[in-house]
Amino acid sequence: MSEAAERPQRRVAPFVALAVALVLGSLFYVLAQSDSTVDDEQGIIDSPLLDRVAPAVRTTTLDDTSFDLARRKDSWVVLNFFNSTCVPCKAEHPELMKFVEQQRSFGAEGAELYTVLQVGDSIDSVKEFFLTRGGDWPILRDDEGAINVDFGVAQVPETFIIDPSGVVRLRWAGQIDADTLSLLVQQLRDAGPVIG
Repeated sequence: MSEAAERPQRRVAPFVALAVALVLGSLFYVLAQSDSTVDDEQGIIDSPLLDRVAPAVRTTTLDDTSFDLARRKDSWVVLNFFNSTCVPCKAEHPELMKFVEQQRSFGAEGAELYTVLQVGDSIDSVKEFFLTRGGDWPILRDDEGAINVDFGVAQVPETFIIDPSGVVRLRWAGQIDADTLSLLVQQLRDAGPVIG
């Protein structure tokens, strides 16, 4: 390559490097200054429901048993929002089965898990999902989508932890594992009731 051909590349290279550095520096600055409500490490996200009484949930389960969240007071309740076609929901399902077993080992002190269906999910698909993959906790219908709307769920899976007084204590976006979910319930239990 001739010396004349190398000169334009040498002149352009510092400007390209400077432009890349400015773009990366700006990106890091914006990310550092942003007030994100998501804790990327844990999946805990903000919600206007936190430290408030949970929205009313009155529905039926897949086996047509009536369900009223208000009757679950005095128990720790975990609501897991689900769709049978959701890939992260499928991946977290064995973890939820493990969580249920962990909580059952505590007897009456253990948290209760309820799956809330997303509107539009096929009931037959959900039944087939639980029949083939296992899981023996109640599955709540949300035929009109009101429960998902009241909890502000846009994308599944999402998980809410509700304390024995009916107050929403935590919202988790995305897939969760059994040990993390059990740990979060225990930490909230140890923290005591919300004083407000």
